[in-house]
Amino acid sequence: MKRSIVLGTGSYLPARRLTNDDLAKMVDTSDEWIVQRTGIHARHIAAEGEFTSDLAVAAARKALEAAGCKPTDIDLIILATATPDNTFPATAVTVQHKLGISGGFAFDVHAVCSGFVYALATADAYLRTGMARRALVIGAETFSRILDWEDRTTCVLFGDGAGAVVLETAEGEGTTSDRGVLTSHLRSDGAHRDKLYVDGGPSSTQTVGHLRMQGKEVFRHAVSMITDVVEAAFEATGTDAEALDWFVPHQANRRIIDASAKKLGIDPEKVVVTLEDHGNTSAASIPLALDQAVRDERIKRGDLIMLEAMGGGFTWGASLLRW
Repeated sequence: MKRSIVLGTGSYLPARRLTNDDLAKMVDTSDEWIVQRTGIHARHIAAEGEFTSDLAVAAARKALEAAGCKPTDIDLIILATATPDNTFPATAVTVQHKLGISGGFAFDVHAVCSGFVYALATADAYLRTGMARRALVIGAETFSRILDWEDRTTCVLFGDGAGAVVLETAEGEGTTSDRGVLTSHLRSDGAHRDKLYVDGGPSSTQTVGHLRMQGKEVFRHAVSMITDVVEAAFEATGTDAEALDWFVPHQANRRIIDASAKKLGIDPEKVVVTLEDHGNTSAASIPLALDQAVRDERIKRGDLIMLEAMGGGFTWGASLLRW
């Protein structure tokens, strides 16, 4: 059986760090209020003239270096983003060009905070069917560009960043001891679209718009939806929470992460949390957290890792992989 294995990871955060105290000078909030409700202490903000593609390229270069690959070794790029450089073309082709790649194919995936899991599952499908040989999967966002900086319920939550992985096909035995992506489970339900959305777009308002969120409603649905796809991944592979080495969730809110891990029976010591300094970077949050845990040597060869996310739409998904 063909498996999609991770050869290397990379991430990038813009230089500007915006703390809760900085935000308190902009809107009616405080460090205590933000930390108590979210667990976030700071987030990074892209510089003027620094685009989503720039963040993506920086993360991609680090992932390629870690994988021991050249850009021209890549024949598939999938970029998960809700904040593209332009309405079109896909930001993935801009990344492709900036990396000096002229072969293969590239496209964007738009599933908001679930984007990286969607992109990983999509790349896995292309690799296992032989349509591509080596893939660059990126999550990159500049959410600071779509925030209403007078809305303290949303502007305190989000930040900018990018993360990337390089995938390559390898032969496995078809068991859970194989390296690579073992299973992925994706869901969506458009009935909840008005609970987390941007109030603009080319077809509707001809504007970019701002992010709007019904925070209590998102929290109410998040834990059950996350549990749904994680348990589906366990069932598909005959594994369980005890077998996991690491749980790398979407970094949205510390209370959602803690509640999900508790409901799933996952040891808190196995949960990778980075949102304290990153905030919610949407599609970038999982690969950012993954790269950090790889580089500080928490994640090691052979570890069993669960990735999960939930985002606007609602979309949600999980992937189980062996490092």
